[in-house]
Amino acid sequence: MTDNTWLNRWDERYSSEEFAYGTEPNNYLREQLSQLTPGKILFPAEGEGRNAVFAATQGWLVSAFDISANGRDKALQLAGQQQVIIDYQVGELSTLDYQKEQFDAIALIYAHFPGAVKSSIHQMLNQYLRKGGFIIFEAFSKNHLEYIAKNEKVGGPKDIESLFSIEEIKADFPDYDIIELAETEIELNEGLFHNGTGSVIRFVGQKLT
Repeated sequence: MTDNTWLNRWDERYSSEEFAYGTEPNNYLREQLSQLTPGKILFPAEGEGRNAVFAATQGWLVSAFDISANGRDKALQLAGQQQVIIDYQVGELSTLDYQKEQFDAIALIYAHFPGAVKSSIHQMLNQYLRKGGFIIFEAFSKNHLEYIAKNEKVGGPKDIESLFSIEEIKADFPDYDIIELAETEIELNEGLFHNGTGSVIRFVGQKLT
């Protein structure tokens, strides 16, 4: 079940007119999508839709979900401005009606779920990706707490359980050909809440089975 505090946090963050993380796509996502043939793609925890809308402008058939209705409303507004269509559902993954092997790619871009459920969500998502499909992942590493301590404007969860390690990604996505899996320091300039130097895990994997 969704913790109401968690839901309220995101509804509140997405309630203002300004886009919390801007309207431009994540740089890593942009790079990775440019190397793939467009097909069906899923964006979990997609918030205000900047990445989903970008993928749609590149010819992808886009599905997205989030627990925040405010996030969805702004994503659909952005899609309208860009004259693209995205299928955006609101709710927890377990309540949504995606099909096994429905997607050619799944993009997890700062999809930070509560620590108690993040691995089970990854394992559920794995079922929805076809054999040969791709995971594209960028999110804050466990070492990112040191960066938040120096600069809160860089954003990201402040509890270590919601942050990621290379070992966790390997454990959550075991049956993948690892194209890239690294912890790296990057400069973020994404809207109001991702600004400064941070530590992230980046992962691109192709599903083997």
